[in-house]
Amino acid sequence: MASARTRWIGLACLALGLAMIIVDTSIVNVAVPRIITDLKITPSAAEWVNSSYALVFAAALITLSRIGDIIGQRRLYMIGTSVFATASVLAALAPSGELLIGARLLQGLGGAAMAPSTQSIVNATFRGKDRAIAFAIYGSVIGGMAALGPVIGGWLTTNASWRWAFGVNLPIAIVAIVGTLLTVAETRTERKNKGFDFGGVVLITLGLSGIIFGLIEGYTYGWWAPSTGFSSDAAWAWWPLADVSVVPVALALGALALVGFALYERARLRAKKTVLIDFTLFSIPTFRYGNIAGSIVSLGEFGLLFAVPLFLAAVQRYSAFETGLCFVPLALGSFIAAPMAPTLTKKFGARRVVTLGMALEAVGIGAIGLLISPQSTGLQLLVPFLIYGVGVGFATAQLANVTLADVDIPRAGIASGTNSTTRQIGSALGIAIIGTTLFTLIGEQSRSALEAIPELQAAPPSVINGIVEAMKASAGQALPFIGSDPMLASNPELAAKITDALAQAFADAARGAGIVALVFVLFGLAASLALPKEKATK
Repeated sequence: MASARTRWIGLACLALGLAMIIVDTSIVNVAVPRIITDLKITPSAAEWVNSSYALVFAAALITLSRIGDIIGQRRLYMIGTSVFATASVLAALAPSGELLIGARLLQGLGGAAMAPSTQSIVNATFRGKDRAIAFAIYGSVIGGMAALGPVIGGWLTTNASWRWAFGVNLPIAIVAIVGTLLTVAETRTERKNKGFDFGGVVLITLGLSGIIFGLIEGYTYGWWAPSTGFSSDAAWAWWPLADVSVVPVALALGALALVGFALYERARLRAKKTVLIDFTLFSIPTFRYGNIAGSIVSLGEFGLLFAVPLFLAAVQRYSAFETGLCFVPLALGSFIAAPMAPTLTKKFGARRVVTLGMALEAVGIGAIGLLISPQSTGLQLLVPFLIYGVGVGFATAQLANVTLADVDIPRAGIASGTNSTTRQIGSALGIAIIGTTLFTLIGEQSRSALEAIPELQAAPPSVINGIVEAMKASAGQALPFIGSDPMLASNPELAAKITDALAQAFADAARGAGIVALVFVLFGLAASLALPKEKATK
């Protein structure tokens, strides 16, 4: 058995790997504007750069957690870290958007092996008051690194290249692997049924892929009727339905696959066969409501972190590093709050700490939404981001502990996998929903703003259409360059009016995306209130 000091060093090594996969969920956000420009990718492709990572992460996580129960969680963690590092190098070298998305898919596979194994090892290694402290560290890494990722990514993107946002993972992975090998004891849970649920893997992958594809591509291909982009895309020339886009079909098939997955898993459970998700775990109130709260927190948090950098880069013309600095208060708030969580938990109980955190998140997001305008600066957003960060620190520091508290050790692996899966599903859905909301509103608000300019009301429709398409195709990143277009060079007054109108349109779109994030966090707050009350520890 590992000594007390070795256990904490081992936790640091696990936290290092966990930080790497969490950071790579958010580190890309501030680099997206530069990636869009350098690789000339579309807004939907930009969403896929993030969502593909979370999608594979969610789909493969429980299966890999099951493998960890058999081969050992430490071994799985080191394999996953190796895959993640390799994929990071491929992402750093990617010459096109398609290859970058492919590398992100492989990163998601590595992350899916790492996340549940770290949680299972912590759950099996620490007991008593040490367990609360360990999970507080675990939670603070999740919340703090998600916030710190944009700072790191911004600095690397501005001072080197966005490619280093991926390349930096290689030395970190090496340290994490060597440290884990030396300080972490192997843990595994052998089950009587050692089979694999391949049918479940197929169904959940198809279901999540259909839903995420529909949410992201609805903006491009049309939510019901085929759009011009869908009709002109040669990849869909075989599509047999002239009046229906692929999007509603993908959403419907995805939903049916997820329903089929739930029914299939229940049938396998009754037959005492291996399952991906043990749905009986959701009969445990802490597990049920903790997963709901966690997934919704991720949905709002990661969706917002995707939208805000695009706004700051386009409207305020911030560099990637300047954008990243705006998130320092978020990271600071999270790091300050997380160590306080165990003390507050002893006094008031974990449920109240989680609820407090989610309430502060809602206040922070609401304030960010109210303050966003063409005149907004990072300094003006400092206090809302600090409040939001404190909320993230309180909520995530104890949420994993609360969620798994009543789960028996034999099911710890699959419970950890399910918990991590719901978070990743929330992350993928958040990027898809809030990103699509932002891009849709950019197009609509830009058109309305341009049509209100008197000088453009008599202009040919192609003028407004061209500007709107430039905004839509670049996810708003064309804004700094529209005013300097040669066609407007002879009329600087009109160019200024157009630029100001588009800046206001982008601000309105970002505010709308913020409202969507706020609604989801409020749902998460309601779920946290449903967590069972526990006696405070004196």
